[in-house]
Amino acid sequence: MNPAPRELDVRPILRSGGEPFQAIMEAVSGLKPGQGLRLLAPFRPQPLFKVMESRGYGHAAKEIDGGDWEVLFTPNATGTPVEASADAENADTWPDPAEHLDLTGLDPPEPMVRILAAAERLQPGEVLFALLSREPVFLFPELAKRGHQWAGNFDETRTTFRIFVRAGKKG
Repeated sequence: MNPAPRELDVRPILRSGGEPFQAIMEAVSGLKPGQGLRLLAPFRPQPLFKVMESRGYGHAAKEIDGGDWEVLFTPNATGTPVEASADAENADTWPDPAEHLDLTGLDPPEPMVRILAAAERLQPGEVLFALLSREPVFLFPELAKRGHQWAGNFDETRTTFRIFVRAGKKG
């Protein structure tokens, strides 16, 4: 039996002029395996559906009192699809990792700092593999900026994000 969905009401955040995306991603990162997320919002959060789909969640949305929306995100039965940087070649053809990092016990931004430092030590084409406690959404643009490719997804328990980083050309 799956645990009860976690509830997150983003209406107060939006009413105060804030941006709830980070709170939503933190809530998702804190979900237990098989646990869903019940989101309350003042509008139908259409763009969030694709983000959550890429993380392996389906959704059911319904309008509730006062024009607000309730969306139940539930984990799909299969694992999350592998995401990759826009310029990534087929990650299945990448060489075995030259370096492995277990960063699951570290708080942000330490995992990002360590991955970027390790990527700079790699020779072009070499790969590193890292385990993280959450999806490194701020790492992705930094890797792209430095010319590195990445591919990754959550493991079956949805508690660990696995990422492969392929070093780009030095320059």
